[in-house]
Order: sequence, then C-alpha cells, then structure tokens
Amino acid sequence: MQETRRHILDILRRRGQATVDDIVDELQKRRGSITAVTVRHHLMRLQEEDLITSPELRRRSSPGRPQYIYALTEKAKDLFPNNYQRLAMGLLMELQKQLPKDGVNVILEGVADTMAQDVYMPDAPLAERLDVVVEYLNQSGYEASWQREGDNFLLITSNCPYHGLAEGSGSLCQMDMRLVSTLLGVIPRRLNHVMQGDAHCSYLIPQVTNGR
Repeated sequence: MQETRRHILDILRRRGQATVDDIVDELQKRRGSITAVTVRHHLMRLQEEDLITSPELRRRSSPGRPQYIYALTEKAKDLFPNNYQRLAMGLLMELQKQLPKDGVNVILEGVADTMAQDVYMPDAPLAERLDVVVEYLNQSGYEASWQREGDNFLLITSNCPYHGLAEGSGSLCQMDMRLVSTLLGVIPRRLNHVMQGDAHCSYLIPQVTNGR
C-alpha cells in the first residue's frame, strides 16, 4: 500500500476518528510538508477501497468551516495485527481436550447452522441456491465457484479460511460440510480435500428429485 495512505490508516486507528486538518497535522510531524488537497486525494482513494467511512459532519462549538470526520471501516481493521487466530486455536484445543470428539462436532455443527441461517433458501431452484452460496462463501474467504457435472453440480472451494486452524483437526472440515449442506438443503459428497493434499476441496451436489 502507498506509504501516505498507510500512515493515514495508522492515524485513524490510533485516534478513532479524525478530520482532514487532524491528519495533515499528524502527517507533517511524520514526513514534513503535505497539503489538505493531497490528504483529501488519499482519503478518496481509501474510500474507493472501502477502507475508510464516508465523511460525517462534526458539529462545531464555534464559528468556522464545517469539519468532516473520517474513521476506519471493519475491512480496514483487518489490515492490522490481531489475536483472533490464536484465540480461535486456543478455544478449539480446549474444546478438544474437555469434550469427546462427538461433543466437539455437535458444537461446530451448531456454529455452521448459525452461520447458514440467514441465507438458507429451501424453495429456490438448486442453481439459484448455488449462486447465493458461492457469493456467501466468497465473502467469507473461501474462493468458491460451481459448475454442472452431468445432471448434477460441482461446488469447488480453492481456499480454506481456517487453514491455520484446520491442520491436524478434521472437526473444522466437518463444520464446512455441515455449512454447505445447510446452505443448500442438500447433502453433498466430497470428492477432493485440501487436507488430503488436493489443490482444492470439491463437493458433488446431487440434483434433487423434484426437479429443483
């Protein structure tokens, strides 16, 4: 990322919100002369990348030009270091130590059901459901696609968003299977599996008997 834009994101993360004047003052301390026009140009580019929010008017207690404040979006916050993966790994390890395998799977299947409940469409044709499921999975980091396979369908995911957690544990892979099943309303058959050395995971989705 361009250095000045990274500095702007750093400023917004530390301050929570800032005006153009605030950002200019901070950048001048770091790198010398910079104008408000240049800062606004970088802010516009960051907005286009969905890394900062649309400007909101700040109420002034004294006369003067209106001031607009900027803040980070949730997407931008993901660019900074966090401890989510270590926390998730610790929770999964504790579940596996404290509960039998079936108990862990029941919990993760419940997580999958919760994740799927907002997009489950039991009455839509299967091809339409696959379109929605692929969009949902891509938004969740899976890099998914689907294609026809004879009279059936093939769902392909070429990235595992849990890659660091899934290694050495089949529980999250079972959760993925439950998620796909619940989203589609059809039980798939896994053909390829990244955890077994394949380049991607793929699922054969059978065409249901009612023609949908």
